[in-house]
Amino acid sequence: MKIVVNGQQAFGKSVLEALLDRGDDVIAVYCEPDREDARPDPIKVAAEEHGLPVYQPASYKKAEVWAAFAELNPDLCVMAFVTKIVPEEFLYIPTHGTIQYHPSLLPRHRGPSSINWPIIQGADKTGLTIFWPDNGLDTGPVLLQREVAITANDTLGSIYFDQLFPMGVAAMLESVDLVKAGKALKIVQNEADATYESWCRADDVAIDWTQPAAVVHNLIRGADPQPGAWTTHDGGRLQLYDCTRIDGAAGVPGEVMAVGEDGIAVAAADGRVLIKRVRGEGQKVAAAAYAADNGLAAGMRLG
Repeated sequence: MKIVVNGQQAFGKSVLEALLDRGDDVIAVYCEPDREDARPDPIKVAAEEHGLPVYQPASYKKAEVWAAFAELNPDLCVMAFVTKIVPEEFLYIPTHGTIQYHPSLLPRHRGPSSINWPIIQGADKTGLTIFWPDNGLDTGPVLLQREVAITANDTLGSIYFDQLFPMGVAAMLESVDLVKAGKALKIVQNEADATYESWCRADDVAIDWTQPAAVVHNLIRGADPQPGAWTTHDGGRLQLYDCTRIDGAAGVPGEVMAVGEDGIAVAAADGRVLIKRVRGEGQKVAAAAYAADNGLAAGMRLG
């Protein structure tokens, strides 16, 4: 079965190399156009190292792009982290269509920041979906899904890199095998359960210390490492990372209750959050080091 991989960055590269390592017939790679003054995308580098043709259309909405894809005579397109809109005129060209990875349990959390939002919203599980994309946004029928637990101190980084990334590569390979065997499901998504969230951006993760400690904790870890939940100190923005909830009286919201080697304890509406790492104008540093260097002490307020 002739496979085309469409993807980008580390996840796309990993899916490509996993298919090649086990002997799948990958005939071409599609990826993002090169950016000026930036390194080539890792998937492009890997494709060229394996002697595969690389296509980098600026848009997938053009007839000439569809024609060039059709000339490859592909049997299946595997989309491994694609941020551009890809219309059905392209998706349906392969004999068996196109399958795509999405890091949530569709139809929940459609949209581009689908790992951040379940954590921010306090969910106790998330997962991944391999589905058959169509002209909707993450609306096509489901091929398979895998669940993962969100534990008390999981972050965006831990959920993605420790779980959804490796599980996603394995799920893509399993899905390709199901397509080959003629056993791939197409389960229509239940629109009654659908949710959508747009990009999780800096404006979405400003900390309101008058919220309960659980809400603040979820916001910080759901934005760790990107885009980085933030508060203010001494007139500047201070991003917060690596936090836990701790026991202790609440105090005034935003009040620094304690500073120690383990971090900065800050009061929320009904409890405290311990911040272990921060970023001001420079690199991330230990919160205790930041406090010492910037005169942040117990009794002061953030935000």
